Amino acid sequence: MYKYNKLFQPIKIGSLEIKNRFAMAPMGPLGLSDSDGGFNDRGIEYYTARARGGVGLVITGVTFVDEEVEQHGFPNVPSATFNPVQFIRTAREMTEKIHAYDAKIFLQMSAGFGRVTIPTNLGEHEAVAPSPIPHRWLDKTCRELTIDEIHIIVKKFGDAAYNSKRAGFDGTQIHAVHEGYLLDQFAISFFNHRTDEYGGCLENRLRFAKEIVEEIKKRCGEDFPVTLRYSLKSFIKDWREGALPGEEFEEKGRDIPEGIEAAKLLVDYGYDALDVDAGSYDSWWWSHPPMYQKKGLYIPFAKIVKDSVNVPVICAGRMDNPDLALSAINDGACDIISLGRPLLADENYVNKLHSGNLELIRPCLSCQEGCMGRIQHYSALNCAVNPAACREKEFELKPSINKKKVLIAGGGVAGMEAARVLALRGHSPVIYEKSSHLGGNLIPGGAPDFKEDDHALIAWYEATLKDLKVEIKLSTEVTKETIKNSGADTVIISTGSKPKIFNLGDNSKVYTAEQVLLKQVNSGNDVVVIGGGLVGCELAICLAKENKNVTIVEVQNKLLALNGPLCSANSDMLEKLVPYTGVKVLTSTKVLKTTENGVLIEANGSTTEIKADSIVLAVGYTSENNLYKELESEALDIHILGDARKVSNIMYAIWDAYEVASNI
Repeated sequence: MYKYNKLFQPIKIGSLEIKNRFAMAPMGPLGLSDSDGGFNDRGIEYYTARARGGVGLVITGVTFVDEEVEQHGFPNVPSATFNPVQFIRTAREMTEKIHAYDAKIFLQMSAGFGRVTIPTNLGEHEAVAPSPIPHRWLDKTCRELTIDEIHIIVKKFGDAAYNSKRAGFDGTQIHAVHEGYLLDQFAISFFNHRTDEYGGCLENRLRFAKEIVEEIKKRCGEDFPVTLRYSLKSFIKDWREGALPGEEFEEKGRDIPEGIEAAKLLVDYGYDALDVDAGSYDSWWWSHPPMYQKKGLYIPFAKIVKDSVNVPVICAGRMDNPDLALSAINDGACDIISLGRPLLADENYVNKLHSGNLELIRPCLSCQEGCMGRIQHYSALNCAVNPAACREKEFELKPSINKKKVLIAGGGVAGMEAARVLALRGHSPVIYEKSSHLGGNLIPGGAPDFKEDDHALIAWYEATLKDLKVEIKLSTEVTKETIKNSGADTVIISTGSKPKIFNLGDNSKVYTAEQVLLKQVNSGNDVVVIGGGLVGCELAICLAKENKNVTIVEVQNKLLALNGPLCSANSDMLEKLVPYTGVKVLTSTKVLKTTENGVLIEANGSTTEIKADSIVLAVGYTSENNLYKELESEALDIHILGDARKVSNIMYAIWDAYEVASNI
């Protein structure tokens, strides 16, 4: 029997049968709506592609039922109530396509964001909440919802569910007694200070969620499944203060005992399944886990809920490892595995797993650069490692009529992506890599144990390029003469970047972060890391875990001041992990020179000596573009990609390579 056979057995939610144990987790559908609140062509293809890729249940990203009580910068995401005719027409086209693959689809519908509305979506609109409480992001107090407004929203849930059923949706998911959204704010006493029937005891605080499921069942029938996104525990220390894994603290939000009680009540009210996680906007790194969170972080919470209720439990949260997913099912922690970001990275994850092609599943890095970070800042959903995510038709690769031999100088992420795309289009790429292995800066970048997926990405490229029969010449440095004698029709320079270094006097104990990460040098016990950016902070945490005494010296007035992670969940967690792991941080401080015992620093006009066995430079990278400059004046079809063009991150190296290679 196939090892993962149990993951492909059917499961029922209510009376609805799902063909396997995989669901597509809801992710904000920014850019997937048309101007009337229907699904645009991008949205239809995006969801259909995941059904085509083998997922048993597609759960759409959040859609709003109300635009009257709370403003959402509409039409930013689809809505079943804004223009019902347009919604039904476009959604029906999508659901029919999805059903062709024997998949089911639920519409996720939101009561609103309340105090956690993202500022880019809020604009000048008034923020609402159960009570007059502080906004999560802005220095303002939210307005308390009236009872009439609550009733309006409940009624609109019924309207939206009715329209979604007409449009061919198989059920719905309510957003959410989860993550501190509006319904969750009503459910948590820290946020809900009301004295009417929607405040006070737990049953009153859950009344809003109860009335929603009752309204939907009344309008759509008992056989129309209604599921709920549900957080068992909030991890809130205080307003805008979240707890780290393993940290001892007093829970101000929902704690596990009340979470169990609430889960039982919600099932009694009529919810047919609970989609379980943990966290809140005040502890965003729980709700949107970066690579610093362990894989399968919600499994213990799902298990607690599963042991307490008699309906199916769905579990997401870095569940891309199929062995971990299988163990969660076998251990009775959950019934359905929910994949969000992994299905952005590879829409064919489920089919590849089913056919045994695990090595060809493109990994998610949990970097959140293309997904949550872009949603937060640009209201756009994408993926760092999959440029075609959410724009599948527009970015569809087309075979080239004029087949070319393409020489690629450099086997880092940009060079590998360019070769992959070129081979898929019928060209003949050849990668020249001066070292003995592919990967470039992904190799030191993936050295920390929490960055394992960087190395998984290298392994995926190696397997994919082998599958595509791409020629790779390792331990081969490209020169100007190599290129001129190669017979290549097109040349791509992707020679990457090298760490910045500078003179500190006696440099005998001065190393680069790369040298330390790759264990090429012994950093000793007392380590000073110069640079509090992404690399410096991650390196410092790694060294601290090895019980070393680590000090970060940063010239800016805060950590991650320059080139930090785009998503707040990543940057906020990393910034808090640094001191939590015992790393000492000196900001607004400059390193002057090395001394016999360590290093001399300057802050506020005074100098101090810090003891150090090693001084590690984590101050950025410099483009390695000498080869390109040598060739600029030659009559060549030549392109420069990745860090060689401009030092950036993995996402832009991949995206730029995809753009250029798809048009050669």
